[in-house]
Amino acid sequence: MILLVTTGRTRSDSLMAATFQYDPSTQLVELHVRGTLKRAEFAECESALAEYIAAGANPRILVICENFGGWERGQDWNNLDFMLSHGAKIAKIAIVGGGNKQDELMAFTGAGMRPTPVQFFPADEATDATVWLLE
Repeated sequence: MILLVTTGRTRSDSLMAATFQYDPSTQLVELHVRGTLKRAEFAECESALAEYIAAGANPRILVICENFGGWERGQDWNNLDFMLSHGAKIAKIAIVGGGNKQDELMAFTGAGMRPTPVQFFPADEATDATVWLLE
């Protein structure tokens, strides 16, 4: 069973700005981000992920960025509560795509400052990212 959480819609209301899928059999989470990531959408994804972790999961997170435009301005993106309370329970994080925002995305995930391995993959290497996560 794959669980799907959808968050906010784009201005045209036709595409989800962020989608979150969880497969309990592999503990693989797929977070698809399109355009600018909104803080409220990200908070919804954190809440869903926290529920899976509370139920005993050690998720492997695949972040797929499509036309990633960065983070919503004027919001509190410095909140580390989720990373401090749940970060050690995340097995791995793979980031796919993101264009010229690779360094920013790696910093946003806390790569190098958390025990969770974080790796970046170019947009055409989503399969390699999934294989790495499931190793």
